[in-house]
Amino acid sequence: MATVVRVLAVLLPALLPGLTVPAVAQPAPLPWTGSWETAPSGTAAALPGAAVRNVVHLSVGGVAVRVRLSNRLGTRPLRLGTVTVALRRAAGPDAVPGSLRTATFHGAREVTVPPGAEAVTDPVRLTVPSAADLLVTVHTPDDSGPATYHRTALQTSYLARAGAGRAADEDGAAYTAAINRWYYVTGVDVRGVAAGSVVAFGDSLTDGNGSTPDANRRWPDRLAQRLRPYRLGVLNAGIAGNRLLHDGTGPSALARLDTDALDRAGVRVLVVFEGINDIKGVPEASDATAYADAYRALVARAHARGVRVVGVTLTPYGGYSAWTPAREAVRLQVNGFIRTGRVFDAVADADAAVRDPADPARILPAYDPGDHLHFNDTGMAVVADTVHRVLIRRPAGPLPSGRSRPAGPVTPTAPHPATPPRSAGR
Repeated sequence: MATVVRVLAVLLPALLPGLTVPAVAQPAPLPWTGSWETAPSGTAAALPGAAVRNVVHLSVGGVAVRVRLSNRLGTRPLRLGTVTVALRRAAGPDAVPGSLRTATFHGAREVTVPPGAEAVTDPVRLTVPSAADLLVTVHTPDDSGPATYHRTALQTSYLARAGAGRAADEDGAAYTAAINRWYYVTGVDVRGVAAGSVVAFGDSLTDGNGSTPDANRRWPDRLAQRLRPYRLGVLNAGIAGNRLLHDGTGPSALARLDTDALDRAGVRVLVVFEGINDIKGVPEASDATAYADAYRALVARAHARGVRVVGVTLTPYGGYSAWTPAREAVRLQVNGFIRTGRVFDAVADADAAVRDPADPARILPAYDPGDHLHFNDTGMAVVADTVHRVLIRRPAGPLPSGRSRPAGPVTPTAPHPATPPRSAGR
C-alpha cells in the first residue's frame, strides 16, 4: 500500500496540477462533480401511478447529491409526484435506515418537466461514499406519455405498481417487480472534494453489453475503480446501438455531445470510443474521411469547453454476422486516423490490446463473450486498463492547434463547470 501511495504522489501532480493524493480541506463552497450518468436511449410506455426505484452505482462520493431527471425524449409534460434518494441497504430495493431523503425542485416536492427538457433537484444533504449504490425513486402519478429511459441498464431496478406514497418507503416490500431499465433518471452529481469527472462516450462496448449484469463490470466501472485514488468520477455515456455519424439508438454522437458529455458537472476528460456501428450498420458508412471529420468536430467542441479528449481505436469484430472484408478495411483506415491523425490529445489503443495476434480481425477468445463483438468481464478490464494508462501518462508534442502541450496527461487545468440543462421552472 505504501508503494501505491508513493506512485500516486508522483503521478497525481501531473494529472491534476495543484492537487495531491491526501484529502485536504477545501474552501467553501465545495464543487459539484458528476458521479453517475446514463444517456437516454429511447422511450417506453408510461407507468402511471407507479414508483420506479432506480438502482445506480456512484463512482465518487460527497456530502450532498443532486439528481438529473429527463423528459428529453418525451412528447407530453412529465409530472413527477415524488422523488427520493437513499443509500441502498444491500442487494434489493431496501434503503439504509435513516438515509432516505425527499428531493425538491426550487423548494417544491412536485415538478412538471416539459417535453424535451430536464430537471435537476435541489441539493440533497446526504453523505454518500465512493462506489455506493444509490436508490433514486420516482413516482409518476399520471400518464405522461412516452417515458424517457435507458434500455441497456445491466442493473436490476424495482417497480411498485401502486406507487402512491411508496417513494418514501425505506422498506422495499412494495417493490415487487424487477426491471432492467433506468426510467427518467439520467445523472447524479455529488458535492465534495472530487477533482472532476471523465466521460466515457460510446456505444454498446461502453454501455456494457457482454459484461455480467448487476456486477458493475463495464469498462467505465473498472476505470472508476482505478481512478478513485485521484478522486475522479467516471460517467458512462454509452448507448447500445449508438452511432457516430447518424442517429441510431439515440441521437448520433455529434448530436448528443453537449447534453450527454460536455454539459455534465466537472467534466475534465472525454473518452471517445465510437464508430463501429457506422461501419457495420445500415446504412453503412464506408468513407473514412467522414469519420475523421466527425472526430475533428467532437474534439474541437470539447477543446472549446476546456475538455481534453482521448480517442479509442475501434476494436475487432471478425466472426460477427455483419463483418465483411470491406468493412474491416474501413475499420483499419479509421484506426489509422485515430492513431496518427494528431487530432486527439491522446490515444488509447484498445484494438491492439484486445485483438488476437493470430487473427487480428478478431477479439482474443479470452475477452469474447461469444458474439465476437462485445467484451466479457476480462475484456472490459483490459479496455479500462488501456484507457487508465493513457490518463496517467505524460503526453509529448504539440497540440493539434500548434499550441504547446502542458505538462501532464490529458486532463485540463481546472474542472469545467456544468452548463445547467434546460429545466422545468428555469
